[in-house]
Amino acid sequence: MKTVEIREAFLAFFERQGHTRVPSSSLVPANDPTLLFTNAGMNQFKDTFLGTDPRPYNRAASSQRCVRAGGKHNDLENVGYTARHHTFFEMLGNFSFGDYFKREAIRFAWQFLTEEMQLPKERLWVTCHVSDDEAERIWVEDIGFPAERISRLDEDNFWQMGDTGPCGPCSEIFYDHGPEVPGGPPGSEDDDLDRYIEIWNLVFMQYNRDASGEMHPLPAPSVDTGMGLERIAAVMQGVHSNYEIDLFQALIRAAAGILGVDDLEHASLKVIADHIRSCAFLVTDGVMPGNEGRGYVLRRIIRRAVRHGNKLGATGPFFHQLVSTLAAEMGEAYPELVKLQAQVEKALLTEEEQFAKTLDNGLQILNDALEQLEGAQIPGDVVFRLYDTYGFPVDLTNDIARERGLTLDIAGYEAAMAEQRSRSQESGTFRVDYNDVLKLEGSTEFTGYDALTGQGTVSALLRDGEAVDSLAADESGVVVLDRTPFYAESGGQVGDTGYLSAEGLRLEVTDTTKAQGHHLHHVKVLSGSLKTGDRLEATVDGSVRQRTRLNHSATHLLHAALRQVLGEHVTQKGSLVDSERLRFDFSHFEAVKAEELKAIETLVNAQIRANTPVTTRLMSMEEAMAAGAMALFGEKYGDSVRVLSMGEKDFSVELCGGTHVARTGDIGLMRISAESGVASGVRRIEAVTGAGALAAIDALEGQLGQVCEVVKAGRDNVAAKVGALRAEARELEKEVARLKQKLATSAGGDLTAGAVEVAGVKVLAASVDGGDAKTLRDTMDQCKNKLGSGVILLAAVDGDKIALAAGVTKDLTGRVRAGDLMKEFAGRLGGKGGGRPDMAQGGGSDVAALADTLKAVPEWVAQELG
Repeated sequence: MKTVEIREAFLAFFERQGHTRVPSSSLVPANDPTLLFTNAGMNQFKDTFLGTDPRPYNRAASSQRCVRAGGKHNDLENVGYTARHHTFFEMLGNFSFGDYFKREAIRFAWQFLTEEMQLPKERLWVTCHVSDDEAERIWVEDIGFPAERISRLDEDNFWQMGDTGPCGPCSEIFYDHGPEVPGGPPGSEDDDLDRYIEIWNLVFMQYNRDASGEMHPLPAPSVDTGMGLERIAAVMQGVHSNYEIDLFQALIRAAAGILGVDDLEHASLKVIADHIRSCAFLVTDGVMPGNEGRGYVLRRIIRRAVRHGNKLGATGPFFHQLVSTLAAEMGEAYPELVKLQAQVEKALLTEEEQFAKTLDNGLQILNDALEQLEGAQIPGDVVFRLYDTYGFPVDLTNDIARERGLTLDIAGYEAAMAEQRSRSQESGTFRVDYNDVLKLEGSTEFTGYDALTGQGTVSALLRDGEAVDSLAADESGVVVLDRTPFYAESGGQVGDTGYLSAEGLRLEVTDTTKAQGHHLHHVKVLSGSLKTGDRLEATVDGSVRQRTRLNHSATHLLHAALRQVLGEHVTQKGSLVDSERLRFDFSHFEAVKAEELKAIETLVNAQIRANTPVTTRLMSMEEAMAAGAMALFGEKYGDSVRVLSMGEKDFSVELCGGTHVARTGDIGLMRISAESGVASGVRRIEAVTGAGALAAIDALEGQLGQVCEVVKAGRDNVAAKVGALRAEARELEKEVARLKQKLATSAGGDLTAGAVEVAGVKVLAASVDGGDAKTLRDTMDQCKNKLGSGVILLAAVDGDKIALAAGVTKDLTGRVRAGDLMKEFAGRLGGKGGGRPDMAQGGGSDVAALADTLKAVPEWVAQELG
């Protein structure tokens, strides 16, 4: 059976058993900041198992794409050296949420393997937890499995989500690859996990472990299972290594063809075939190569693949070319890969080209270090320099070291990293972490969606990061209210400003932030004093809030327009919205073209002119996703989320807790003011709205008027007039260059008359009037031709700068070097320079010293000649 057939057979089988087929979730875990990447099939059901995210079904089946290449679960360094380690894999799973339990889970697994897949029963082996007599009894009495082929294991057969929470015993199913493969059954002394391969793990979640370690029975025991698609494919296709299955063989053949490699067993081809899967799917899910977090892990994987291609003789970018083969193999199951194929290729190509610039230099540094290496350990400072200067991830350096039988000085590397962090921290500023300071229950009730004023009671006061009972006049601090109309900085929108007041008391609110669900009003007491328990009148600065609303709403329209014009790979990477402007960072692999920016701006303004109502609805996360709402992956959302819809035909539907306009027409106008790159694969657009957009247009109009006045043209023909003036300027520049060349030709002959003879060598040191760097080079050639043999230093003054050129004829470079001459005399003139033995260039700034410096050249040449 082909891999694609096995995946479909699994899902179809469990659909027949009453399971809902659930699509794979993103590799970027939604609503779970504890995970770097989705690494198991149960990740998307974590809250369902905990009881906080009820589903409309109690049985589910999925084929979940997973990545294990960073954080706690990291298989990256083993890829290419073993038969079954991958950065990317698919986990087939069936789940029960308080429905069936051990008996049905075991029966389903046995039925699928022996009836659907028709695996020989005698080649299967089972493990159970030492405490789980029930599971063993089901296997023996219900299934009829031989007791002598059941191993009872301890730690290897108990699963837990964390130190506390749901947990329970496991029952694993192993496949025996046959006596020709060395190794014993699970739990035996010669078990090396190579002959007997685990293909299915049945997890029975039946306990809840508390903080003391005691386990309490769950009221609704559940089932979480996982079977590696690649492993079962190897069994079904009669091969021992996962890299021999049809999917990997297609990728390996494609890579070998691109690189011109005949040996299809080469380990580097396996690395490349594995890495293209994780890289392509990570980009598909909105991750872009970067220097931190998920982006850095992606960069590490790409660069490891590129280095292995380099080992195989790659002379240019190759890795991105494998995306088409991957799409052909996996596109039916994951159509988003086909849809975004072009964007994935561009993202990988960009990173390949960027790394190519430093790969050769980095490898040279490493090779130089290895030539001087004493012992078998690469020093930590070398490992750090490769990372810091050339972008070599540590595991890539370790990969090279392993190939050469070497190890890394990790302690020395970490010490160098710690020193760098210390320098960075010393240059930073201290900021209070209010999450550590604030000790309050509950949260602040926000009333600002519907009103700009309101009343609240002081729950806590802070001054200089410490809790206090009161704040007096002229003091600054933080006020926490039980309810407030002030929006706290979140989701890119800045916090509100305004005033808090009571009789005889007035406080200016300069910012509003959030900690532990409480709104923190950063204040300066203008008059009076306050204490905890006081009742205050809260008044938001309405004009600032309104301008901020316009910019925030425009940001959502901009995001939707970017996805329409550039592609659905565009995802938000950061934003800042205040009363003056909006700033939006997004994933994209190249500068946005002028015509694309115009199309984006046109789309947004069309939605503004449509003047449709802006609506917000509270719903569950599942309802929001079903409605097509976009979420920021990695953000933590509550049980109910706020879904914002705006524009015609739901042009933009996103999760957002910010404040917004009532109708799109309130925005008035949006004008893009700048587009730039902020990181690899991340672009930034800045824009203004409303009155700010009109002011920007007025400013451009003013500049256009000034240009018209300067070039003496009207607005209708100013472009043509500027073009004509530019063409005229270019012709004049060419004429000046011709005149300077003519001057250099004549000057060369005149200057050589001033040459002096030093120990039989002609020496010329002179200043060229009206010259520049190019003139000096041309004049130097003329002087060399005229003298035939000699040493020359020429200078040209332009304001307070001096251009220098030094030359030595070929017959004398063994005795005097132009580079040495330049370094010496540029230094005397307060500058620097250098070059070849026969020609050097430089500059200086001490114009007053030039005459005396030129006079000293013959003496210096005499010393050089001995």
